[in-house]
Parts: sequence; C-alpha cells; structure tokens
Amino acid sequence: MRRYETIIIVKPGAGEADISSVVEKATGTIEGFGGSIVKNDKWGLKKLAYTINKENQGHYLFLEYAGLPDGVKEMERQLRIDDRVLKFMTVKTQDVFGEIAPRPEKEAKVSEDDDDSAE
Repeated sequence: MRRYETIIIVKPGAGEADISSVVEKATGTIEGFGGSIVKNDKWGLKKLAYTINKENQGHYLFLEYAGLPDGVKEMERQLRIDDRVLKFMTVKTQDVFGEIAPRPEKEAKVSEDDDDSAE
C-alpha cells in the first residue's frame, strides 16, 4: 500500500449533507479497495485563489489515507463526475506504507517525552 493525501473543494452552496456525502463516497471507495483512512478533516469554507466555474469560495476537505493505486483511480473517477466537486488534487506521500497506522501527533509527542524521562 501507498500513502496519499487528497484535497477536495466542494461548491459553496452545498449543504452539510452534501459535504458528508462526498466524504463518505471517497472514504468508502478507498476502504472498498482495501485501504484505510488515517485522517479526515473538514477545513471549512475558504476563499479560492482564483475563480473556478464562476465560484469564488469552496468547502475544503482533506483526506489522508493508505491505499492501492486502483482505489485512488476509482475515487478520482467518482469525484470527477460528481457535480458538487469543483476541484480535487491527490498527492502520493509515501511509496510503502505499513499496515500499522501512525499514531496521532499528540500521542507520539507524549510517548517521546515519556521515553526521555525514563533515561
């Protein structure tokens, strides 16, 4: 498996139900192809750097996950045909990703502090 990050921009007129539906569709596709979601974050309504389809704002969604290339292709295909999605971008961050998901940053920092005090 490989590790990916995807940012999705949803139309500003979309309601909370539409945004949740886009997230569920993307995460369901990744998990359906044997992947696992590491982080799912809604960044909220932000101003766009440039106009996309006559829209100046969009709801930003961030997904970090481990998955197979076929799952990513299928997720991108579904996002491409979804009318609620203005734009998306996927970036591969690691070629090899282990089965164990990384600990959240807060937990990792706390355990590192514990290791230092044990010495």
